[in-house]
Amino acid sequence: MSARIVFMGSPIFSLPTLRLLAQHHPVVGIVTQPDRPAGRGRKLTPPAIKLLAAELDIETIQPARLKEPSVFEKLQSWQPDLIVVAAFGQILRQNVLDLPTHGCLNVHASLLPRWRGAAPIQAAILHGDAHSGVTIMKMERGVDSGAILSQRREPILPHDTAATLSQRLAQIGAELLIETLPDYLADKITPQPQDDSLATYAPMLKKEDGKLDLTQPAAELERRVRAFNPHPGAFVIWQEGATLKLHCCRVESGAAATPGLTAILDDQPALATGNGWLVLQKVQSAGKKVMSGIDFLRGERKWGAPAICK
Repeated sequence: MSARIVFMGSPIFSLPTLRLLAQHHPVVGIVTQPDRPAGRGRKLTPPAIKLLAAELDIETIQPARLKEPSVFEKLQSWQPDLIVVAAFGQILRQNVLDLPTHGCLNVHASLLPRWRGAAPIQAAILHGDAHSGVTIMKMERGVDSGAILSQRREPILPHDTAATLSQRLAQIGAELLIETLPDYLADKITPQPQDDSLATYAPMLKKEDGKLDLTQPAAELERRVRAFNPHPGAFVIWQEGATLKLHCCRVESGAAATPGLTAILDDQPALATGNGWLVLQKVQSAGKKVMSGIDFLRGERKWGAPAICK
């Protein structure tokens, strides 16, 4: 069964879903975020979905807010049977939720009700979850609280970052949606309500969330580095207030040392933490490119000044 679909999404995570949808159903319109400044030059950059929409020749709008009357008028003109959302970044008002004949579905990157909210992939890695996954959910006014249509589990690998896990979940979510839609559109699926008592929340991340507190155990800090790669990024402040971004680390056990103490272990820079050492395998100084810890030490003769712990 085919359906007229309006798609809402913005970042790279959304791309596999739109590509597969367009192969199986008429996608009659796309809603994505406005172009934003990005990079060092703060050049105005379109969201990933806008570029794919142009490639697929699908009409696209970029409203700053969905509540603008002209946006709802455009949605009405597309006459959707279904709206599909994947990492769109705006809340859908009730008039939008009620517009399509078959409602609105969300491709959410967690096993709901665990990790509702804006950053479920980062939260799963940060908290040491063994698994993540994707949920196809029927949307309602609550934040990721709608009834579940289908789910698929995916293990979190020991070296997964938010980027690598997101890439897998994006493809899994796209495939699961396409598998789910025929039975859903034919009213053969009974949506299952979530158990709100089991809900956990993953709030939107800010740059300051990436600052490491070196009084915490090295194992927790290593997860934070992976969870915040690439956004918002993990970093420490050391030597005269300089910022050092951490891209890849490993944990080394060792005798207790003052958190923030710097050392060299196996020819790589290391930081003492509340429990063990954080060995810095890939780092980035302010204004420089990502480099190995070994290369960082070749150009950094002052490694030995303590980092700021909090």
